Amino acid sequence: MPRNNRTGYRTRRVASATSGPDQSTPNRGPARQAGLRGDVRIIGGEWRGRKLHFPQTGAVRPTPDRVRETVFNWLQFELAGRRCLDLFAGSGALGVEALSRGAAHAAFVESDPASARAIQATLRTLGCERGRVECQDAFAYLRRPAPEPFDVVFLDPPYGEDCLPRVCDALEQGGWLAPAAWIYLEDPAERGAPRLPAGWALMRSKRAGDVGYHLARRGAPAQNDENNRGGA
Repeated sequence: MPRNNRTGYRTRRVASATSGPDQSTPNRGPARQAGLRGDVRIIGGEWRGRKLHFPQTGAVRPTPDRVRETVFNWLQFELAGRRCLDLFAGSGALGVEALSRGAAHAAFVESDPASARAIQATLRTLGCERGRVECQDAFAYLRRPAPEPFDVVFLDPPYGEDCLPRVCDALEQGGWLAPAAWIYLEDPAERGAPRLPAGWALMRSKRAGDVGYHLARRGAPAQNDENNRGGA
């Protein structure tokens, strides 16, 4: 099953992608032909402006640059020296962006072999030894014994599966998270705010077109600032 059961959905990591010339809205075009390649530009940090490449397996639906820029503005003081998990890695753009901005380590979990190889090639090109790529289904990965807990987790699963609640529960119950871990969640905006496990608080929530994106924190009170919600 390609792309962690991504039937009819994307390799859609936040970034500038050559397949979508208008970066202000998600690409609603038809599925790309197998063998084509997408390009993603790193927005900030050590490798700012560098491109990483990913195979366009199935429909490519790149998320706008402004979403990723917003997310990493939210996390700008939370990445240096931290352990990160990019669970539905796709192009690997979220995990690579975190490494570019000073994360100590990033684990990339991706079930599609071609996409996993592309992430590994990106890390080699960048000369980065702080990333580890696991070619495995996300839920199979979470059934393993947890290593040292992660401080920041990126969750951008295939839109068609509505699996965020199950993924969050598996992270919580499996001991994958540091006591004050940050969790980024992306889902169709029409679903609204994601259901979170007990002890998690929704800190930020915005939308860009049909994309809803949210930042939660484990063991923290929710913020009531209305500016953190609504349109991007």
